[in-house]
Amino acid sequence: MKDWTLPPMAILGPLLALLAASAFFATQADNFLSGQNFSLILQQVMVVGLLAIGQTLIILTAGIDLSCGMVMALGSIVMTKLATEMGLHPLLAMLFGIGATTAFGLLNGLLVTRIKLPPFIVTLGTMNIAFAITQLYSGAQTITDLPEAMTFLGDPIMILGTPVAGGVLVMLALYAMVWFGLSHTAPGRHLYAVGNNREAARLTGISTERALLTVYALAGTFYGIAALLSVARTGVGDPQAGQTENLDSITAVVLGGTSLFGGRGIIVGTLIGALIVGVFRNGLTLMGVSSVYQILITGILVILAVATDQLSHKRA
Repeated sequence: MKDWTLPPMAILGPLLALLAASAFFATQADNFLSGQNFSLILQQVMVVGLLAIGQTLIILTAGIDLSCGMVMALGSIVMTKLATEMGLHPLLAMLFGIGATTAFGLLNGLLVTRIKLPPFIVTLGTMNIAFAITQLYSGAQTITDLPEAMTFLGDPIMILGTPVAGGVLVMLALYAMVWFGLSHTAPGRHLYAVGNNREAARLTGISTERALLTVYALAGTFYGIAALLSVARTGVGDPQAGQTENLDSITAVVLGGTSLFGGRGIIVGTLIGALIVGVFRNGLTLMGVSSVYQILITGILVILAVATDQLSHKRA
């Protein structure tokens, strides 16, 4: 049970990388350090940041979820279609959308725990299932004319003279809640134990199957909240959304120092990892660098982070 937390270096490394990237782009773009630009970066990462919370919980158990982006898109279509075409109250529509994503998360968990399928294969399959259902249910059409109650989290709130989207505050609050749950509660410690050594955790009396089911279902709930923030940010229900967010969420988790081998990681690191991706993309855009090179640099960062994790795992 000694490995449920990491030494400060686990957070220090990503934080230094974030500060170094910010310092570099501050020298390359005059408006990079403006409050307006930082607000934009936070708004751009809030959806992936929320997906990355669920992804972190799963990776901590030595799993992975490739379906998160497509499940998020399904949740956004369910809630927007119910609200606009079925006339359902926006709050109920949002709950149904989050319920749909939670159900997908539970399905992933059942396939992993009951049938003992590898998480990679399970979530690869449910990714395609979620995509197909989204296209069929929406008719591949974008849902527009949404009620204001579904988009208010995209509205800015003035903080120290800088407009900050309400969804950003929701994301930060959820990170704080998950940090507390992982670091100060018994279920959080059990999660690290399961990721470290599932059989050893079972022998100590931890219900590993229940822990995994809870993690996958909870991750699905976070995907539903991410769907709500995506709708609030764009103002539409987009059936084409989420097609790259699964990789973006994994990138944030890996850059944040969470081990792909499970059992090691800090949720605050994931937030920093998401910010690193956001800072790089924002800074490169301000410098006029093509989006193709932005993807290239992000890929290099992921490989470096995974290589570092691999070396650290071998030493351990």
